Amino acid sequence: MGYQASSARYDTMKYNRCGKSGVKLPAISLGLWHNFGGVDNFENGRAMLRRAFDLGINHFDLANNYGPPAGSAEEMFGQMMAGDFASYRDELIISSKAGYYMWPGPYGEWGSKKYLVSSLDQSLKRMKLDYVDVFYSHRFDPETPLEETMGALDLLVRQGKALYAGISSYSPEQTAEAIRILKELGTPMLIHQPVYSLLNRWVEDGLTDVLDENGVGSIAFCPLAQGLLTNKYVTGIPSDSRAANTTSSSLNSKDVTPEKLEQIQQLNDIAKDRGQSLAQMSLAWVLRGGRITSALIGASRVSQIEENVAALNNLEFSTEELAKIDAALQ
Repeated sequence: MGYQASSARYDTMKYNRCGKSGVKLPAISLGLWHNFGGVDNFENGRAMLRRAFDLGINHFDLANNYGPPAGSAEEMFGQMMAGDFASYRDELIISSKAGYYMWPGPYGEWGSKKYLVSSLDQSLKRMKLDYVDVFYSHRFDPETPLEETMGALDLLVRQGKALYAGISSYSPEQTAEAIRILKELGTPMLIHQPVYSLLNRWVEDGLTDVLDENGVGSIAFCPLAQGLLTNKYVTGIPSDSRAANTTSSSLNSKDVTPEKLEQIQQLNDIAKDRGQSLAQMSLAWVLRGGRITSALIGASRVSQIEENVAALNNLEFSTEELAKIDAALQ
């Protein structure tokens, strides 16, 4: 017998409407940024993807350059689509992105139509898909007219290679303009993917307002601040952590100051009082009040996915708890 998804997979997951669209996303989504590349253990990645789907996570977030090496996370996911997930395609929301460096020459990164269209064609081949559900411009390109970048997203949706268009890490002003252009083209923007966590609250300075006003959904990446908001750092920097790895580009020991560690310890105490782990409280906090559609987690083992999904058991915060959290971060 091959893989058969749990018949209870939709019973306990919370699904949130994505802006003013027909899409509902799981409150917790799984990203394949780390731990699903060619250098990683395939069976571990496979076990995580299966468990995630069994828990109701039906949204998997990728990008052309995820690995390492670049492209290999999509290839790994392609093996899942050809195997375990083959009969479940219509239950899944699968996203990819283009914007960061992928191949040499002037058309291997940024926001030209040439790059976005070529990149999605490559991604579809790697993932063994006819279409992705969401395709993102991964970053704003200051040198390409926004009309061209958004025009490429509109084209790909009209070609049927993507069902919906999204953007990632655009400022509030850039986002408002991108929304306007896509609306004029007739392909409304579905979603914005910003970084957002207790330790990085930039979206509160105007971005969530722009999204709310325009009926656009949101999915927060790094809601656990690259693992800083987990029990891993409560007692300091462990030697096997990403922060201790001097070659890690995403997090290093300079980010983990004594002040930061003290904040993390205080937040951990508040989480304990709520009956949650620090990771669970951090995810619940990102999802509080319903302004963020989904929190995008990463994972290196199945137990982390289970712990993160259990955050949904307590999403409510009292005014006093929110004040305590703010005080800890001052």
